[in-house]
Amino acid sequence: MAEFIFKKMVDERGLASQFVIASAATSTEEIWNGIGNPVYPPAKAELRKHGISCEGKRAVQLKKNDYDKYDFILGMDSYNRRNMLRILGKDPKGKVKLLLDYSDSPRDIADPWYTGEFTTTYNDIVEGCEAFLDYLENERLI
Repeated sequence: MAEFIFKKMVDERGLASQFVIASAATSTEEIWNGIGNPVYPPAKAELRKHGISCEGKRAVQLKKNDYDKYDFILGMDSYNRRNMLRILGKDPKGKVKLLLDYSDSPRDIADPWYTGEFTTTYNDIVEGCEAFLDYLENERLI
C-alpha cells in the first residue's frame, strides 16, 4: 500500500520525476515458484476507496543489492526492519528506517494481515508518507 500511496503523493506535488519508488517483501510467503502474488484484495480495495490503483503489482522480495540502488529503505514495522537488515547485511549509510520514524509519533504501522484493519493501516501509511515528504523538503533533499 505504501508504494502506491507515496507515488500518488509525489505525483500530486509534481515531484514524481525526482523519485524511484518501489516496494518489496522481506519474506517469500507471497512468492511461489518465482512469481509473486498480486496485491492482497482487501489492501487493493482500501487503495481503490482513495482513488489509488495498484494494478499489475506483484510481490517481489528485497535483495541485498537493493541497498546500493536506493537512498532510503523504509519498513513498516520492527519485524520488517529486522528482516531487511538480515537480507541487506549492514546498514553503514543509515538508510534502513521505519516509515513512521519520520512522524511525530514513531511506531510500527499496524499490520492488516493480523489486525484486519486496512483503514487504520492506510491512515498510518499516509501519516508516515506525509512526514517523510516533509523531512525530505526540510532537509532540502527534494
